[in-house]
Amino acid sequence: QVQPVESGGGLVQAGGSLRLSCAVSGRTFSDYAMGWFRQAPGKEREFIAAVSFSGGTTYYGDSVKGRFTISRDNAKNTVSLQMNSLKPEDAALYYCARGATLQAMDVMKGIIAYWGQGTQVTVSS
Repeated sequence: QVQPVESGGGLVQAGGSLRLSCAVSGRTFSDYAMGWFRQAPGKEREFIAAVSFSGGTTYYGDSVKGRFTISRDNAKNTVSLQMNSLKPEDAALYYCARGATLQAMDVMKGIIAYWGQGTQVTVSS
């Protein structure tokens, strides 16, 4: 079974930056789109970003567009989320997701094969 493993969460001041990483084992990593979601207490799970199998196509949620960047390194079987200009409302549990297809659009739609356990991001003012 495949379980994405997130790392890099922690405490950061508002306006600061943080980089999350997600590792997935297997030679088939490059066959699937990847993405990031988050969920804050009392709120629904929110789509953050997605990247296609090759890294050529990306999508971002409206709340993070222009501040967050998703990327992948297929040689290392990793996907990252660079978060800049962090706001208190960005605080949440961030989940890495492996899509069920090659398409980033499908990840954006919530078509997910495997979920990570999440990493906590806290933003202080």
